[in-house]
Amino acid sequence: MTPIQLLGLIAVLAIVRVAIGIRPGIPVSSGADAPGRPSTRTVLREYLDAFIVAGLVALLLITFVVRTFYIPSGSMEPTLQIHDVLLVNEFEYKFTKPHEGDVVVFLPPVVTSNDFIKRTIGLPGDQLRVHNGVVYRNGVAMNEPYTAEKPNYELQVRDYGIYVDGNPLDPSAANIPPRSMWSAPDRIPAGFYLMFGDNRNLSEDSHIWGFAQTGGVFQSGQVKGQKASFTGHAFLLFWPLNRVRILR
Repeated sequence: MTPIQLLGLIAVLAIVRVAIGIRPGIPVSSGADAPGRPSTRTVLREYLDAFIVAGLVALLLITFVVRTFYIPSGSMEPTLQIHDVLLVNEFEYKFTKPHEGDVVVFLPPVVTSNDFIKRTIGLPGDQLRVHNGVVYRNGVAMNEPYTAEKPNYELQVRDYGIYVDGNPLDPSAANIPPRSMWSAPDRIPAGFYLMFGDNRNLSEDSHIWGFAQTGGVFQSGQVKGQKASFTGHAFLLFWPLNRVRILR
């Protein structure tokens, strides 16, 4: 087990310990004479049993449900900083769809050996535009207190593509589905998402490589025909300790 996995196990163990309320037995009165206080050995054994149970549950969770990731770049600053360590729920998107604002780990449509982490901004069926530094989703300006600065580019989903500064992203380099997959020329197709880094102007994201996908294969671009997926939802920043908090 790597140090990051060990940290993840400790974090999950703490969560499980609190969530299921494992604790040693507390004597209660039945109305008869009160029993004597339990011995130190008994108390220690009960704590040890509780710790073992919680540890086994945590190990199962971190093996099959939760995974640890660390942040190698500044593309999600200020929300996530370099060397932050996260817990990612790999089970959630098997049953639910990503929501607007989720911080997601996913396979990007570029040649890389690593998953990417970005924020979900545009959902299937959405109209989306970036204008004068403001993101408009379905015509409504988004409130984005998590961003480092306003984007210095213009972007719009229209005419069956993603236009950046007035020019369409090239399907030979970006993931743009064919027209047959679009329900309307200005609405994000089913199964496709626009992902932005919180550090908008220093993030390699959808304004460069097009749409991310929850499944299937990439429709165009560098890795056309290769598997696409969302790895999971990042829900907890747990290292370093002075930055521990729940993520959306």
